[in-house]
Amino acid sequence: MAHSIFIDGEAGTTGLGIRERLADVPGVTLNRIDPAHRKDPAARRDMMAQSDLVVLCLPDDAAREATALAASLGDRAPKLLDASTAHRCDASWAYGFPELSPEQRQAIAGATHVSNPGCYPTGAISLLRPLIAGGLIPADHPITVNAVSGYSGGGRALIEAHEATGGPVLELYALNLEHKHVAEIQAYTGLTRRPIFVPSVAHIRQGMLVSIPLHLDTLPGRPSLAALYDALRAYYPAGSLVSVQQPAAGTLTLGALNDCDRMMLSVYGNAAHGHAVLIAALDNLGKGASGAAVQNIRLMLGPDHAA
Repeated sequence: MAHSIFIDGEAGTTGLGIRERLADVPGVTLNRIDPAHRKDPAARRDMMAQSDLVVLCLPDDAAREATALAASLGDRAPKLLDASTAHRCDASWAYGFPELSPEQRQAIAGATHVSNPGCYPTGAISLLRPLIAGGLIPADHPITVNAVSGYSGGGRALIEAHEATGGPVLELYALNLEHKHVAEIQAYTGLTRRPIFVPSVAHIRQGMLVSIPLHLDTLPGRPSLAALYDALRAYYPAGSLVSVQQPAAGTLTLGALNDCDRMMLSVYGNAAHGHAVLIAALDNLGKGASGAAVQNIRLMLGPDHAA
């Protein structure tokens, strides 16, 4: 069965990545708006009416306006996948992380409104949720999430700054500890205590590393590094886009998973000191954005498209 998709905001980095990936999905056609009318509500509403599914690659306020525009179509309203932050903590939207739990794939497949996860939360949630659910990390444990991303996820101004002038080698930001991804991380990890989140951007176009340090002697039962690894490995089934790997060396390279839609989790540490660091490696444009969106699109379109 053929399905039509409209990417509202396809000129941005995420939209372009989704469009490129959808070219490899059979039975899908893209409805494209005349660039001169891409901000015209009437033209966008008409395009929505012609589509089975609309992907919102827009700023938060614009995504909310687009959602209302789609709802005005009534019974002709398309399914929505929102790549913005606007609806990620909204209980009426399915959270688009199929690996979140055994039931999540079906929840996404049956939803009319799905929110695509943030890139940083994708890494943090994948590391913390299994360990909190399994009782290895208490829900009220003080957690710090450190992360570094390529600049392509930072929007047009940041991309232009890096590509035009070279940009800083590394820049920490959101040091007021009010980053908008914190609520999403807390909501889907199961944490009851607000985590500290310290993001940074490097002078590399894409790639992401999310790391979470732990003092094992502060955790119930003082779990071993192997226990953390085994809990993560058991949570994600074989063939999942989220894989758990034994650490192969003492270093990890930003960009190691660029241009693929997988995510790799590892547990590094020093047993003698009782220290561990959980690490998620992914492409901020892949599993962190466009790749995750296409994974959700496939589920939303039905079993003939699910991957």
